[in-house]
Amino acid sequence: MNIPTNVKYTPNHEWIRVEGGFGFIGVSDFAQSQLGDIVFVEVETVGEEIDKGEPFGTIEAVKTVEDIYMPVSGKIIEFNEGLESSPEKINKDPYGEGWIVKIELLDASQLDGLLDATAYAEIATAH
Repeated sequence: MNIPTNVKYTPNHEWIRVEGGFGFIGVSDFAQSQLGDIVFVEVETVGEEIDKGEPFGTIEAVKTVEDIYMPVSGKIIEFNEGLESSPEKINKDPYGEGWIVKIELLDASQLDGLLDATAYAEIATAH
């Protein structure tokens, strides 16, 4: 299981990588492995401000549909359009080409409440 140290995690298996005042959000390697083959990603919240813990989209796999939640409050400024034609990028490269949205951070202090790689590994390996 791949758990990079350059991102922060939620207990619900989302991650955020911060670059300046922006964040890239996706789902962890553990999450994509539990979902199985991802066939569709839906995000209809571009341009909206979404609070921490609120859903911003869904991931559809062969057997299930799961909400994706905001790890921190932010304004969604971009959806990874590469996922429209190739949603499997989340399975192949969840922390790189498989990012889902780019946000403008609204409260960077919320990052302090997220998990680092070590703490997240304990949750992911407990399942």
